Amino acid sequence: MKIKLLIATICISNILCSQTNPLYIPPLMYGPIYNLEMMNGSVQYFQGPATSTMGFNGNVLGPTLVMNAGELVQLNVLNSLGEETTVHWHGLHVAGEDDGGPWSAFGPNETYNPSFTVEDKASTYWYHPHLHYLTQKQVTLGLAGMIIVKDAEEAAINLPRTYGVDDIPLIMQSKPFNGSFISYIVGPGNGTGTGPINNDAVFMMNGIIDAEQSVPRQVVRFRLLNGAHQRVFNVGLSDNATFYQIGSDGGLLAAPVPLTRVRLAPGERAEILVNFSNYPEGSQLFLKSYASELPSSIWGSSNGGGNAANYNPNPLNGANFNILKLNIINPTLSPVVTIPSTCANVIPLPENSANVTRIKYFTSSPTGPVIGTSPAEAGPPFNFNFINDYVQLGDTEIWELHNTMQQYHPFHIHDIQFYILSRNGNLPPLNERGRKDVVSIAPNEVVRFIAKFDNFGEGVPYMYHCHILPHEDKGMMGQFIVKKNVYVNKNFNGAENGSLTNPYNTLFEAVNNSPGGSTINFISNGIHNEAPPTIVIDKQAIIKLINGQIIIK
Repeated sequence: MKIKLLIATICISNILCSQTNPLYIPPLMYGPIYNLEMMNGSVQYFQGPATSTMGFNGNVLGPTLVMNAGELVQLNVLNSLGEETTVHWHGLHVAGEDDGGPWSAFGPNETYNPSFTVEDKASTYWYHPHLHYLTQKQVTLGLAGMIIVKDAEEAAINLPRTYGVDDIPLIMQSKPFNGSFISYIVGPGNGTGTGPINNDAVFMMNGIIDAEQSVPRQVVRFRLLNGAHQRVFNVGLSDNATFYQIGSDGGLLAAPVPLTRVRLAPGERAEILVNFSNYPEGSQLFLKSYASELPSSIWGSSNGGGNAANYNPNPLNGANFNILKLNIINPTLSPVVTIPSTCANVIPLPENSANVTRIKYFTSSPTGPVIGTSPAEAGPPFNFNFINDYVQLGDTEIWELHNTMQQYHPFHIHDIQFYILSRNGNLPPLNERGRKDVVSIAPNEVVRFIAKFDNFGEGVPYMYHCHILPHEDKGMMGQFIVKKNVYVNKNFNGAENGSLTNPYNTLFEAVNNSPGGSTINFISNGIHNEAPPTIVIDKQAIIKLINGQIIIK
């Protein structure tokens, strides 16, 4: 795929230019085997030198991967970039070694081959690089793509599903240009980047500047993804008509939520339905981002907060600008013409089911914003050699996030989908009461969410981080390991692997063969003196009695 602008006059900003270009619709790719190549490319965005880009199977972006819940999939990703990279399957519930975080880096001409069963609900997910220090560079240059997961519950609802016609993928990004070149920063030891990134003044929809799309006179589904490195988009129609949000990050909502605006921070997704039935054929309107309505301290408002260098002047900041021109055409042969009354069976986790609460603080440090455990003391920036949290497999936890800074931060956690319990003690709005993996947190706001950590444990750590990519690259990120339960039965004589059915015979074997922080469950009575207390302490083992009495000496 090679993108060319089909205009004679090249426009630097879509705010100032009335000419438009056809929206690029990424091709579909069906499984269960997906072959992707990460490659360097170029696009003639402006007069003069072509812009250097990166993409999956093309110059920019990547194909839309279609997956079915319950399906075993195999992904084969070839790195032809000439530098290290990773691929993170954002929002998918997979094992740590398949998650594609910073631990899964692979070099030039190497192939990454994750395989997993799709455990997720029908929704819009995405994939992008996650290499520490280089995430912002590689995403901004074009490496991103959508994932559509389908399931039986979604299939039973009368929804638009003709891809590119009445079911339209929309990847929203703002790019910082330095002449014809996209600017980026990189972390320590990875070069100096190409200049300031705060002047992200060029908006692109699916990699196209000033994009337009024909939509039929019927209900149309837009899959919105904020794939920008830092900017928030406040999406609405140019005539302020009502639309209906039916899905959030990780699944459908319980019922459509009527809105005139939907605000999406980097990494967030929303599925919305717009009923164009009453618009005459040949009429035109726009999807817009209403940045003038954003509160101060959100990236994209007139004041981004945090004394961000080079934040202004930027023609997008605080402006209401077009993000997609819509041309109304005749309906399809089998149109959807009504908004459903209900969507999915959403059952949030009850707050009293949580057995652990973790408290995190967003604070400033000499290296930049970080995530710590105290409001008075900044936590350390991300360190591969430090595990911030150990989570017990099967536990339900509440995470309480305090933003002590003067800038909003979108928080993303890998491995799970969560339910927002409250914002500053208040219930979240209706469109935030579904499954989420990104939540935006305002200055001085406290957000609490609940999640269950199931299915996968141990192995490669998972990440949690700010999804403002320069913040992530500078270290506003932590990591956690989900610990499996390990079992000990003195009377067991079979093959030992520490499971409930094949437990270890001795405490020493259990502790010695388990990662640090493991919970050792005793299912046999008696005196357990097979391990010195020092190894229990050194490996931070947690001793848990299931049956009878134990004495460790």
